[in-house]
Amino acid sequence: MYMFSHFRADVMISCRLHGRFYELAPNIVPMDYTDDPDVKLPMQLIINMPELMENPFKERIVQSFSEDGEGNLSFNDFVDMFSVMSEMAPRELKAIYAFKIYDFNTDNFICKSDLEKTLNKLTREELEEEEVTLVCEKVIEEADMDGDGKLAFADFENMISKAPDFLSTFHIRI
Repeated sequence: MYMFSHFRADVMISCRLHGRFYELAPNIVPMDYTDDPDVKLPMQLIINMPELMENPFKERIVQSFSEDGEGNLSFNDFVDMFSVMSEMAPRELKAIYAFKIYDFNTDNFICKSDLEKTLNKLTREELEEEEVTLVCEKVIEEADMDGDGKLAFADFENMISKAPDFLSTFHIRI
């Protein structure tokens, strides 16, 4: 019985997500997405969703889930995004995508310039340049376990494991 109710909940969530995907572009998205599973919606439609509109990382979030790397999302990309960003997603999965989102230059490290962009987005660029530099240097000093001046995924994962509010803040409700 548990398996059936779990399956039913998954189907209901999938239907709700398809409804949201369809609402974004009813002229593009077929009612039955299995008819054309390659339909992709442009980033601009996705980032203007109420769920993302106020998020300072909305473009980076969408790009991180876009298989084409341009920010266009298929329905499967859309489902992946909301699954990872749900409150129930495991910490490890959230960490992988958070790292991708904060790695602005996509070099598989979070360097000082990535941290600066992250901090500026978080504070809506209200900090002085010296304050941003100081915070970024402090983060690298405390989180960089191998001393190379940048954060590898292991450094990042260790850092967020010490942040009790990470799971509660890294989500989007639909």
